[in-house]
Amino acid sequence: MAMNALSFFSRIRTYFFAGILVTAPIGITLYLTWLIIDLIDSRVTPLIPARYNPETYLPFSVPGLGVVVAVIVLTLIGALTAGLVGRWMVKLSDRVMQRMPVVRNVHSALKQILETIMAQQSNAFRQVVMIEYPRRGIWAIGFITGDTLGEVQSMTEDEVVNVFLPTTPNPTSGFLLFVPREECRVLSMTVEEGIKMVVSGGIVTPQDRRSAEQRELPLIPKADAEAQRAAEAAERKNARSDAA
Repeated sequence: MAMNALSFFSRIRTYFFAGILVTAPIGITLYLTWLIIDLIDSRVTPLIPARYNPETYLPFSVPGLGVVVAVIVLTLIGALTAGLVGRWMVKLSDRVMQRMPVVRNVHSALKQILETIMAQQSNAFRQVVMIEYPRRGIWAIGFITGDTLGEVQSMTEDEVVNVFLPTTPNPTSGFLLFVPREECRVLSMTVEEGIKMVVSGGIVTPQDRRSAEQRELPLIPKADAEAQRAAEAAERKNARSDAA
């Protein structure tokens, strides 16, 4: 009797957690989507004139109205900037921003980041790589953001690339590393899959899309512990010599 009761409660617990696994992602996604829509509606809808606002004539509010209006306005602005007058206005606004002491730095950085991310021809944020960090023998997932240019590249003989190393579980913070291209192990997973893996702390692991032959031939040889310790000792000795 006792065993039957334990088996019954064990099944109930299994069903309960299975229900959480099924409903939690859907519920959280719908909740976050609703919060974003409500935030945009609360900012955009009051700007619509009363005579053009459907909520003036309806006894209920229209969810998503602000989102639709924002999309239409942004599309119209993008269409206007494609013309001669629009390009002139963009250049004029850029010159005005560049004359402001503090605002110009923020504006320049944001514009460069957005242009890099939104450009369809750009390969930035399109490759997931493995790099040895924070020391030899330990691997971390990073994202290539572009080729290193300017003074940073001219300081080294190696061809280096910009690698953004995110932190777990918040991938918006991290470190900018300049890594030799030949030391980056490009992975077949997509950026979205790489971000999911970082956010989940490795719990969500993307499927290996490589062929069976490629899986049997690891690209990274087994680390030699003795050689690793010798290399680290040599690095510490060189660091002390440089400091002296």
